Amino acid sequence: MADAALNSAPAHPVLDDVVNLPTAATVRAAQRTLRILHIGKYYPPFAGGIENFHYDLVREQVRQGHAVASVVHHHERRRATVSESDGGATTWRTRILGRVLFTPIAPGFRSVLRRAVREFQPDVLHFHVPNPSALWAITDAESRGRPWVVQWQSDVVSSRIERGLVPAYFVYAPLEQLFLRRAAAILVATPPYLNSSKPLAPWRDKCHVIPLGISPDRLPFPSDESRLHAEQVWQPGFLRVLVIGRLTYYKGHEIAINAIARNPNAQLCIVGNGDRFTRLQQLIDQLQLSSRVRLMGSLPGDQVRALLATCDCLCLPSLERTEAFGLVLAEAMRYGKLQVASDIPGSGVGWVVERDRTGLLVPPGNVEQLAAALERLQADPALREKLGRSSADSFQRFDIGAVASQIEALYRQVLAGNSLTQ
Repeated sequence: MADAALNSAPAHPVLDDVVNLPTAATVRAAQRTLRILHIGKYYPPFAGGIENFHYDLVREQVRQGHAVASVVHHHERRRATVSESDGGATTWRTRILGRVLFTPIAPGFRSVLRRAVREFQPDVLHFHVPNPSALWAITDAESRGRPWVVQWQSDVVSSRIERGLVPAYFVYAPLEQLFLRRAAAILVATPPYLNSSKPLAPWRDKCHVIPLGISPDRLPFPSDESRLHAEQVWQPGFLRVLVIGRLTYYKGHEIAINAIARNPNAQLCIVGNGDRFTRLQQLIDQLQLSSRVRLMGSLPGDQVRALLATCDCLCLPSLERTEAFGLVLAEAMRYGKLQVASDIPGSGVGWVVERDRTGLLVPPGNVEQLAAALERLQADPALREKLGRSSADSFQRFDIGAVASQIEALYRQVLAGNSLTQ
């Protein structure tokens, strides 16, 4: 995904149970800086919604005066484990040998995590999952001695598309439940996802809803030069449709391409790389759409932001609940762009996109209805303008400052209550 706000609280339900914290212990806890260790799968410059949120949260926590570090996998194969300092935060990137079923193989992750806990001495461990390497924490006494807050980005979905994930999850699921048992608190980004998650069902009493957040500093408005370059990508007179995301099995790029084939007045630009690049290019050639559909590959952040600023709509045609939130939808709001997205049952996408206010929702995998939604937008510039204005107003729902403050309140509640689950 691309490089992907503000000063008012989100309009949807969030951590109401954290507002009134315990008195004496909480007051003492609130007087000191927290030491927070994040454990994630990857970290920028690796491009993805989870990674962008992790990055924005770390930067905001540093800005709010906390000591912050992260343990992640190196995004490039066979690179040595490194420790970096950037923006006041330390990042340990663990060497990986390769990937199997989208999972990095990192035999040294446990030792790097243990070293980070010993050297950094965190007050709290903040895990971003799914991430099988995070399960090493179960076996490490140093990690078990600290409270865990688990950022539940998505379930490991037993995919109808990627069949290899089904048997793998039978092995993973019991360890996942043991991991969740140890958590002091679990963060979920939207109420619909929490309500539909089977793995979280036994742990609802320690789940809290806080939306993902975005830092506007990471998404500056593009320069005139970048905008001019982006304008040259788009053809005059066409509806400008932008898709941003990894070219992977659940993102539904084929659906978007087939929908464009039914709309002779629409143009599609797809930003991102992945294992389906060749397959998608073959589909574009087969449908003779090369003049109106472009696979852009990975682009520098300024070019992605310029495309966002100059498109007519951001499309997210994902197919499964693996698309739990769709942070790129909120990134589009930064630039006042409406969204056309799949209303995936049990996903948070239909919560992020406010139907007929900030965008249009269509059934996942339905080429005809996606094509109809795009045709409606192409024929109605006033509707595009109205939805775009509402999108710009809604960006404040995802203010990283407000989100980080709510997460801090949860940290302090956990620490004040010594809420370690044995």
